[in-house]
Amino acid sequence: MVLLHVLFEHAAGYALLSVREAEEISLLLPQVEESILNVGKFHSIVKLVAFSPFKSAQSALENVNAISEGILHEDLKLLLETNMPAKKKKASLGVSDAKIGAAIQEELGYQCQTGGVVAEITRGIRLHFHTLVKGLTAQSASKAQLGLGHSYSRAKVKFNVNRVDNMIIQSISLLDQLDKDINTFSMRVREWYGYHFPELIKIVSDNYTYCRLAKCIGNRKELSEENLEALEEIVMDSAKAQAILDASRSSMGMDISPIDLINIESFSSRVISLSEYRTGLQEYLRSKMSQVAPSLSALIGEVVGARLISHAGSLTNLAKYPASTVQILGAEKALFRALKTRGNTPKYGLIFHSTFIGRAAARNKGRISRYLANKCTIASRIDCFSDVPTSVFGDKLREQVEERLAFYETGEPPRKNLDVMKEAMVEATEVAAVIKKKEKKKKKREKKRLEALAAAAAAEEAENSVLETTLEVEENEPEPKKKRKKRLEENGLEEEPLPKKQKKLAQEEPAQPEKKKKKKKKKVKEED
Repeated sequence: MVLLHVLFEHAAGYALLSVREAEEISLLLPQVEESILNVGKFHSIVKLVAFSPFKSAQSALENVNAISEGILHEDLKLLLETNMPAKKKKASLGVSDAKIGAAIQEELGYQCQTGGVVAEITRGIRLHFHTLVKGLTAQSASKAQLGLGHSYSRAKVKFNVNRVDNMIIQSISLLDQLDKDINTFSMRVREWYGYHFPELIKIVSDNYTYCRLAKCIGNRKELSEENLEALEEIVMDSAKAQAILDASRSSMGMDISPIDLINIESFSSRVISLSEYRTGLQEYLRSKMSQVAPSLSALIGEVVGARLISHAGSLTNLAKYPASTVQILGAEKALFRALKTRGNTPKYGLIFHSTFIGRAAARNKGRISRYLANKCTIASRIDCFSDVPTSVFGDKLREQVEERLAFYETGEPPRKNLDVMKEAMVEATEVAAVIKKKEKKKKKREKKRLEALAAAAAAEEAENSVLETTLEVEENEPEPKKKRKKRLEENGLEEEPLPKKQKKLAQEEPAQPEKKKKKKKKKVKEED
């Protein structure tokens, strides 16, 4: 006969149950399957031996984390040692997870089983658990499960604010939208102000500079030698500034009313502010990319790298893509059109915007795009799965692409990938060690700062308490006559005369302790 015990892990705690004895455990399977839906029949097969509830939500989370990692927690070990039979050979323990079963067998020596009958019994226990444990309702059990599920998921995700790629996706989308909008608005300013000063369009080609000049010049007829310095500051070229001044004097443009000029200036200032915001946004994107994907941004650039992440949906998705998909990412329409018409498939998608493909010769563009896509895939995987993100691998991969370009042009053989990656690994470990040291120092400084603040707060509280006690003592003690008289004289007040009875009491009060002293002395003398 074999005695089977089943370990059940619940959000409320650990439960150890004994199953009816049988010659073979496999013979129990049809009986268990029949009785699962019937509570009475199930109770005749399975009985609760012991239940160990978790002390707190933190304890429950620790136990669940230990089970998921296949580690035997102290609480579970204590339960099994206390309630399992002493003869380990005859007893068999059924567990739902094979990893925890292996850990129990290694540490405690109990034979563990998974699957088959154990899986069916566990299913039945899960269904009727609230009836097996006294004082546990179905509602409280579901609440415990929900709470523990949320905390377990939160702990597993290990959410890091600095490694969020959603911000990159939003930033690059906004940057592309701003480029379109600024271009459209600048064209509108050129057309609008061009009626008044058409020659300025030929002299200044940059949109941002044109809008600043339109705001600065205003009415061209009022432009004089005094404004030449302001024009030079904007254009950063004295010859151009002089050309603008000369053109304003002989311009073919129409006259403009003050109200129209106010509207043009107002619109120009809006376009200028948008352009300045775009510059700030690009800096933000650069800093964010250096935190989230330093290797990818070092290899291909911040903007192209951000576009790849945005198109893939996330850095994790990009890391999952093969190099062939990364190569044509962004050229899906051209790909499907080529497949439909049986034409040539595209050689590159978004990676075309990188400098490498532009520098390559026409016959080598396809080859370098394939090589670059391969390196981009490696860089994205390093960024996605590395604990300490560094740009070391990105710099090395960039060197490899440069060497490959040189090989296509001159025939000089590039270094082997294995040698380059070994160098990168050595450098990366050094950089990671430095970063970890900095983080430790930062934590120590923060700890010291918090301790200093706590000490200062405690000292302040002690001072306040001392002041309060002294004030209370001063309030209770009677003020001396001379001090009282002096204070009243300083304030220009006179002391109110006390009634006769109060005067007598005041005179008698200080005399009383003296009388007591004399009495004590007499007693001492008598005793002697």
